[in-house]
Amino acid sequence: MRKFAEIFKNDNEWNEKTIIGFLSFAVMVLVMLADVITGFCGVDLSINEFTYHIFVIVTLGSFGIAGIEKFAKTS
Repeated sequence: MRKFAEIFKNDNEWNEKTIIGFLSFAVMVLVMLADVITGFCGVDLSINEFTYHIFVIVTLGSFGIAGIEKFAKTS
């Protein structure tokens, strides 16, 4: 539990933005796999387009901000 609390400090080894980006990407992949599997079974999986677009924005935003921070370090 102590290790979990350390990710909220300003000087830690974890990049929270990449963690959120990866989790958002994982959810998108799971939803698309579920859509493919249900499509093979002949069942239409109804995915709200707005919800999926939010996951895309969160993923791109998280990885984009983390990438900019990595390459444009400010002193």
